Amino acid sequence: MSQLPQPYTNIRSEFPDVAAAYDALGNAIHEAGPLDDKTRQLVKLAIAVGAQLEGATHAHVRRSLEMGISPEEIKHTILLAMTTIGFPATVKAYTWAGDELQEK
Repeated sequence: MSQLPQPYTNIRSEFPDVAAAYDALGNAIHEAGPLDDKTRQLVKLAIAVGAQLEGATHAHVRRSLEMGISPEEIKHTILLAMTTIGFPATVKAYTWAGDELQEK
């Protein structure tokens, strides 16, 4: 796995019980429905893009690549947001994804 952001690791270290509860919630949510791993990951990326969360977009692009999701699938997921969140917001998210895709 790639290097995690320091603020994220700091909070997890300082509040391990909260981190464990958060992880348990995430695992329960992932297991609660019929979506496969790839679909769930692309949905999480799309949510990060739609919410305009730069750090989460970076993280979900990295996770997508680690799962074997292709750059083309990642780009298409982001492009699908355009008619909902607009051209400028989509370009912004595409730029964030490009930061991760260029490193690979």
